[in-house]
Amino acid sequence: MLAPRRAALVAALSAALALGVPGSSTAAGADSADAHSADVYVSPMGDDHAQGIARHPVKTLQRARDLARARSAHADGDLTVHLASGTYRTEKPLVLDARDSGRDGHRIIWQGTGSTVISGGRKVEGWRPVRGRPGLYSAPAPQGLADTRQLYVDGVRAQRARGEVPVGLTVTPTGYTTTADTLAHWRHPSDAEFVYSSGEELWNVERNGLGQWTEPRCRIAEAEGTTLTMVQPCWDNSNKRVEFPDIPGRSVSMVGPGHLTNDGKASYIENAYELLDQPGEWYLDRSARTVYYLPRKGEDLHRADVEAASAEKLVDGRGTAEAPVHDVAFRGLQFSYATWLTPSRPEGFSEIQAGYTITGPTGWATQGLCGFVEGGTCPFASWTKMPGNVSFTYGKRIEFSDSIFTHLGAAGLELGTGTADSRVSGSIFTDISGNGLEIGGVDGQTPSSGVEVTNNHLYGLPREYHGAVGILNGYTQHNTIAHNQLDHLGYSAISMGWGGWPDKIGSPATPNPSHDNAVSDNLIFDYMQMFDDGGGIYTQGMTGTSLADGEQVTGNVIYDQWGLGKSVYTDNGCTYETVEGNVLYGASYANVASRHTDYRDALGNNDPTLIKDNWWEEGTSDGDNKGLVTTGNRIMTSPADVPASIIENAGPEPAYEGILERGTGALSVPEAPSRVGTSTAGADALYTTFNPSFVEGGSRVLSYTAHALRPDGTEAAAATASAADYKRLAYIRIGGLPEADGPFTVTVTADNAQGSSAASLPSAALRPTAATVLSDAPSAPKLRTAATAATVAWTPPKNMGDAKVIGYRLTLSDGRTIEVSGRDALVGQPSAKGMFRVIGGLTPSTAYTVTVAAVTAAGAGPAVTVKATTKAG
Repeated sequence: MLAPRRAALVAALSAALALGVPGSSTAAGADSADAHSADVYVSPMGDDHAQGIARHPVKTLQRARDLARARSAHADGDLTVHLASGTYRTEKPLVLDARDSGRDGHRIIWQGTGSTVISGGRKVEGWRPVRGRPGLYSAPAPQGLADTRQLYVDGVRAQRARGEVPVGLTVTPTGYTTTADTLAHWRHPSDAEFVYSSGEELWNVERNGLGQWTEPRCRIAEAEGTTLTMVQPCWDNSNKRVEFPDIPGRSVSMVGPGHLTNDGKASYIENAYELLDQPGEWYLDRSARTVYYLPRKGEDLHRADVEAASAEKLVDGRGTAEAPVHDVAFRGLQFSYATWLTPSRPEGFSEIQAGYTITGPTGWATQGLCGFVEGGTCPFASWTKMPGNVSFTYGKRIEFSDSIFTHLGAAGLELGTGTADSRVSGSIFTDISGNGLEIGGVDGQTPSSGVEVTNNHLYGLPREYHGAVGILNGYTQHNTIAHNQLDHLGYSAISMGWGGWPDKIGSPATPNPSHDNAVSDNLIFDYMQMFDDGGGIYTQGMTGTSLADGEQVTGNVIYDQWGLGKSVYTDNGCTYETVEGNVLYGASYANVASRHTDYRDALGNNDPTLIKDNWWEEGTSDGDNKGLVTTGNRIMTSPADVPASIIENAGPEPAYEGILERGTGALSVPEAPSRVGTSTAGADALYTTFNPSFVEGGSRVLSYTAHALRPDGTEAAAATASAADYKRLAYIRIGGLPEADGPFTVTVTADNAQGSSAASLPSAALRPTAATVLSDAPSAPKLRTAATAATVAWTPPKNMGDAKVIGYRLTLSDGRTIEVSGRDALVGQPSAKGMFRVIGGLTPSTAYTVTVAAVTAAGAGPAVTVKATTKAG
């Protein structure tokens, strides 16, 4: 009889072979064939002292790399590293350099089976109930785990313990003074991290942070009595950003304010034992080396696979300009369970935009401020990019295909400085803390070029750094981003370019090497689900030297934006962009915008931009606005108006559509909604609005329930709306709230087929009151007509009476009344952003009158009127 360990090894190897490891023939003569093959074979149950042939695989990626390095000189063609199914745990990244490249036009291919996982995780085992804390469990931290920011239970991300800041805060130069010494009595207050969520001001939802698109994070350094000292340099980098002396409030970076807004108020606090109160929350006590977790319903920690993300890199391609890594492919692999610890350190996460941060002890004073302050580092806007858990610099002909990037704690994949002629295709990016895919950089180094990103699915991200984006593309040349699907995203889907902000002070955008980039035929929807001031495709900075070599945004279908922004956003300094043949609808503010002055000459022209032959709802008339050309665009009332071929062509091509159905982990309840706010809905009722759950748990959200809580935390009333109704209205009405029981806070849960999410963080408290004063009338109405449809546009009222705007009422001269609702109706008034809606079913060459009135809890206010005649048929 075989010894138990030997029997297990044989069984595991047999299973790996049965799963079809290429070249693993069991026929006579296989060993002889192995002896003449340059290929390398690897199995989680292998032995690094083995030969690395099919029958005797090695165990680790590092040993496989070394064998491939030695054998590649003798390979007749491509050399394949065959990775059997299973999990390859790595404490250190697989480091590749020029020696690990293909030779003589051939490649080194790291080939998985589709069930091959490269993991930076460590198992957490030995769970026991915590005495005195019903439902809470603890386990010893795995050997070698000093810190982590992510924990996963059976493939589902757990939430770092979080809650409301339990004390009042008054900002100081080094942190805060507090209204009580509560935090000083916590177990480890220096573990706790303040989070500053931004987004637009809406109802009583606060705007914190460093701009509507950001979510900076800084840890507490020390809590002594009522004095909180925050870690440095995170605190200074977030509060001392240099401002122009003659432009109050304008930081020299020209991106966001010079300090944390709203008097430095934190949105919530995270990572403390005292905050463990919701199922799915966890905390690592580093000094006691103990992990705490509050299980979700149905979880059995004695059987569960609990993984703590440990490694910060999984694959690290370290090419140089003189010696690039080249001709390497990764296929059929899953990259998972990696973390990123810089935000937990004194550096923190002082965000600028899209995961770029200010770093270093004097970053606030000099970093990326080239030419604007003495000692400013160059180039302008060269801040610190979020790293990738899988990354390459100076990589040529690098390929990632048929792979999955999930359960990751930084950016998923980074194809950085000097990447050339490389490809990412047929892959999935989801459950990633930050940016999904990063291409190139903005630091003045060699731009990436010839990178193709096609037929991928990016969704359900970012999970932690909510200002991150699906695809981040810096200064690049001849790159193509095409036929991808990006959906259920917290902020922008695709972000292009950089460095255009100097036009805010009347200076030209920063020169950069970008040109000939194309963003085409992508399908983008349900984006900007948490933050504002972004877009489906967002670009800023110079994109080329003419419309011929500038950025081409063509054939994309972009719809159902939640946050305030644009479908295609041409932001500061965006020059020579062509926006042509796209389908753009369901935006909250504009389909294509914005207009910026081109400060490279003294003529006062606009940045050269061509907006041509799009299907949209915006309805802007044809014209040439000093270089901003709008021509041939069509008003659409629904996707049915658009030629089917355009819609069908967007997103993954037929051969790749299977990635949309490919699961990446266990089903779970949704993530909790965020940024909950309330408004009065009468003497005994409240309206509540919130940002929806864009992480649905692999099963679509069916409904939301709003819970009104008395000051003692007991539930006073609740109301449920289907996900479709909430999407349409953007609020839920909760009735039956006696004024005497208030003021009330509101939490929201999301429901899918697996159950209910944890409760959201609570809204600010509000007491219902009867609304009696009607809103003012909207202003600046316009009616932009086609033959059978028209876009009616208006500016929200400046004064809204004693309640918040919840919608608008359009009355047409043909007898119709149209009720306008949605998130843009709610946020348009406080942000003073324009509104528009399309009216269909009109008769050509006919005069129409439309009135527009704002609706609040008090009813419809006075209306404004606009008239126009439809075009001839």
